[in-house]
Amino acid sequence: MAEEIVNRVANNKKLITFDLEDYYPEGNRILFDIKDWLFEGLLLREKDFRKHVADHDWSQYQDTYVALTCSTDAIIPGWAYLLVTSALAPIAKKVVVGSLEILETILYNEIIDRLDVSGYQDKLLIIKGCANKPVPQGAYITLIQKLQPLAKSIMYGEACSSVPLYKRK
Repeated sequence: MAEEIVNRVANNKKLITFDLEDYYPEGNRILFDIKDWLFEGLLLREKDFRKHVADHDWSQYQDTYVALTCSTDAIIPGWAYLLVTSALAPIAKKVVVGSLEILETILYNEIIDRLDVSGYQDKLLIIKGCANKPVPQGAYITLIQKLQPLAKSIMYGEACSSVPLYKRK
C-alpha cells in the first residue's frame, strides 16, 4: 500500500496568504488619448484644444478610473493634462497621466499605503502570485517593502509551489 502524499506547506495553518487581488478596486478603466484633439495628431492648438474640452461629454466617465495619454510623438504642454483633469476630477474616481498599467500601479500603491499590516508581525507570509485581475508588478514591489520589516518570512506563489523571498535572521 502506497503512503499518502501530504502537502505540509499547503496544510500549514501558520502560513498567511496575502492576495493582492482581494484589494482590486472595482470600476471601469479608460485610456483617454488626447491625440484626436491635436491638429494632425501632432500639434496642440490652445483655442481648439480648449473647445474640445468645453464641448466634450464628460458624463461618460462617471465613477471611472482614467489614464490620460497621447499616443503620438506630440509635445504636450503640462497645462493640457491639467485642463482635461479639471474636467474629469469631479466625475472620475481617479485620473493619472500614463498607461493603464501606471493607473493600476498608482491605485494599488494608494491601497497598500493605507493598509494596516501590524497583524503580520512575526508571521509566515505567502504573497499570492497568480491573479485573474490586472495586478501590476509594481504593487508586489510596494507590498513586500511594507511587509518585510514585520514578517518572519515571505514567500511568493502558492502554498504548494512557493518561492522563498525573505527570511529574518
